[in-house]
Amino acid sequence: MPSVNRNRLFIMACLSLVVTAMTFAIRAGVLNQLGDEFALTATQLGWMNSMAFLGFPVAMMIGGLVYNRLGPKNLMIVAFFGHLLGLVLTIIATGFWGLIISTFFIGFANGAVEAACNPMIADMYHKNKTAMLNRFHVWFPGGIFIGALASQGLSSIGMGWQIQVGIMLIPTAVYGYMVFTETFPKSEFTLTDTGENIRALFKPLFIVMLILMTMTATTELGTGQWIQTILAGSGASGLMVLALTAGLMAVGRYFAGPIVHRFNPVGVLLGSAIFSALGLFLFTQTSGAMVYVAAIVFALGVTYFWPTMIGFIGEYLPRTGALGMSLMGGAGMFGVSIWNPVIGGWLDSASEAATTSGLDGAAAEIAAGQAVISRLMVFPILLIVAFAILYFMRLKRPEEHAPEAVVHEGAPVSSAAAEPADDPAKRA
Repeated sequence: MPSVNRNRLFIMACLSLVVTAMTFAIRAGVLNQLGDEFALTATQLGWMNSMAFLGFPVAMMIGGLVYNRLGPKNLMIVAFFGHLLGLVLTIIATGFWGLIISTFFIGFANGAVEAACNPMIADMYHKNKTAMLNRFHVWFPGGIFIGALASQGLSSIGMGWQIQVGIMLIPTAVYGYMVFTETFPKSEFTLTDTGENIRALFKPLFIVMLILMTMTATTELGTGQWIQTILAGSGASGLMVLALTAGLMAVGRYFAGPIVHRFNPVGVLLGSAIFSALGLFLFTQTSGAMVYVAAIVFALGVTYFWPTMIGFIGEYLPRTGALGMSLMGGAGMFGVSIWNPVIGGWLDSASEAATTSGLDGAAAEIAAGQAVISRLMVFPILLIVAFAILYFMRLKRPEEHAPEAVVHEGAPVSSAAAEPADDPAKRA
């Protein structure tokens, strides 16, 4: 049997996540072009966006259920062909329904990437799960940074949206080649009994985290997907705000290990919610160059949301296995898929209200954008309350929230023993 090269598999996973992120960034960058070319309202664009966020959880739920049987390689093959088909169908789309179908395929491929790679990385780096998941998820903001700059650059030289979508075929081909040529590992440190995984899902802590995941994801991705449109009249480039935010997130996630160890996952999530709310508030109070300051604060907030939520499940509820991590990611994207058309509707209503009040041009766009951001602030405010309660519950009764035991090769092995540096009881 050929040997497993963990480093090359990690690179492959990161490349596939770059493609996933570029689909978000470039779609955000060409949203106005699509609206103009196909005469779509903001609400219709919201429905199109929601297909990416709907396809993602569908793939993650299915992927989580079949991961133990199919393994990460087969799920990555599905991801590759999903990206290939979705991108090509987007390029040749002729209207609203063509965009709806192609965007769903892209979303499904994005979900398959996470369903395959999150548990594979957690298993390969079982002694350092949360830190390595954060390092893997560097490449979501990293890919958004690349995609935002590519979209901005191509737009500035007059390249249309088809070319901008087409450039994503290049990294897709590279990671596809690696999928077909690398040897993938079998799970060694993850509970692979699907029945036991399903039973472990019904713990109150998992259900609460599932609900909170919908709010953390909407705070990060709902805002990011609409930032170009929301900030249209602010005097700042929405794409450059997206690139700045993504660049800071990438750096933060790369150095996540010491931060997670120092403050523990719940403390990190509480801090993230506070900075996210503050960043959104600053967006409503600033214009011009000061928008970039607000973007820095917002980036500090959303940096650790996604990987830390998934790492929390891997550490505190490991008996849920690959299924638990997949359902967490799926819940996040499902939440965003629900809220995307709602955000589009908010923008339509706010624009109409601004025009009715006598504003026009940039003034109307600023008023509408700030009204939408004010509504988005509700999510991190609720998260502050929820994570504060969870944090102080852990301080009061840390033994109730210690990592569970995981059955490995017939014998119970404590996840705390496997990851002594991440023992939450000691951190609390």
